[in-house]
Amino acid sequence: MIAIVDYGVGNLFSLLSSLRALDLEAEVTGDAGRLRAADRIILPGVGAFADAMRKLEETGLVAVLKQQVQKKPLLGICLGMQMLFDESEEFGLHKGLGLIPGRVVRIPSTDVQGRPQKVPHISWDPLNPAGGRTDFAGTVLAGVTPGEECYFIHSYEAKPADEADRLADTVYGGRAVCAAAAHGSVVGCQFHPEKSGKVGLKIIEEYMKRAEK
Repeated sequence: MIAIVDYGVGNLFSLLSSLRALDLEAEVTGDAGRLRAADRIILPGVGAFADAMRKLEETGLVAVLKQQVQKKPLLGICLGMQMLFDESEEFGLHKGLGLIPGRVVRIPSTDVQGRPQKVPHISWDPLNPAGGRTDFAGTVLAGVTPGEECYFIHSYEAKPADEADRLADTVYGGRAVCAAAAHGSVVGCQFHPEKSGKVGLKIIEEYMKRAEK
């Protein structure tokens, strides 16, 4: 069973619908016991980092998640990915879950040419191998052909401390932006796989297959 963490942030049911479309058993829950019973956990999120972390802490699930990643895979999506990192500078400096070393910073308001660019970054953009990779073999993105596009909507970007933790980048304003990262059993996607059509479904399927190994 896949547990989607419910801590009062965002619409979780498009994600639930995508999982069920793949005939995967999933439920939305904020119950610690159900998270412990799950085979895999997905941490979604939208909105501001500090508010999301506060709500997660109020549920008492922070310790549960940190414990469970020692036993099972965890996937963070969008803000859920950013929360996996040590800290974020969104509206001040705020502590994250510390499951992937690194920090979250604001996307620059100008491109590499110094021209103004829109923030948030809202676009379908390609996934390119990162962290010294030439393809996605052996990662949760193994089913993706480099250059295939996913849906992004975010104002802040993750900066993994270890370059090897970067699975994929996209490009915005001429700069590489971390699109996916992994550290141990923890994986984060800055894009929304559940809103990225067939490419997103391939990623979810691969993640679930890898989780079963």
